[in-house]
Amino acid sequence: MKTIKTALLIGLAATALTILPALAAENDVVKKDLAKLQGEWSMVSGSADGQPMPDSMREQMKRVCKGDETTTTMNGRMFMKARITIDPSKKPKTIDYQMIDGFTKGKTQLGIYEVDGDTFKSCFAKPGEKRPTDFTSEAGDGRTLSVWKRKQKE
Repeated sequence: MKTIKTALLIGLAATALTILPALAAENDVVKKDLAKLQGEWSMVSGSADGQPMPDSMREQMKRVCKGDETTTTMNGRMFMKARITIDPSKKPKTIDYQMIDGFTKGKTQLGIYEVDGDTFKSCFAKPGEKRPTDFTSEAGDGRTLSVWKRKQKE
């Protein structure tokens, strides 16, 4: 019986030594990509359900990401706030918003994203819908597509 316990412990330790470095590396990739999302962003373009956002609204949109939370404001008023979970190992990269505040508070939105220098692009399904697989927003699909430019420090 003691031999079985010892063998089981050695097996568990070996498994942990194999899995833990992979998890640590994956965690580093997540941290690096999350770092790319940090800061203040201005909206370049946006559409919801295939309808482009009017310039007058778009120009008022601001996104601030701090840690694992993002807040979007319009004309200085809170539009939505969410906790972010990302998986940069997926193709396309995935991003989930657990809504903390705003009109979809308490719901989860599944999306995809990409960061290219100071440009952030995302596409989200409406709550309860399947994750988008491409960066499109067409009439009736319930998706929101947005492109943001990082605000440069003054």
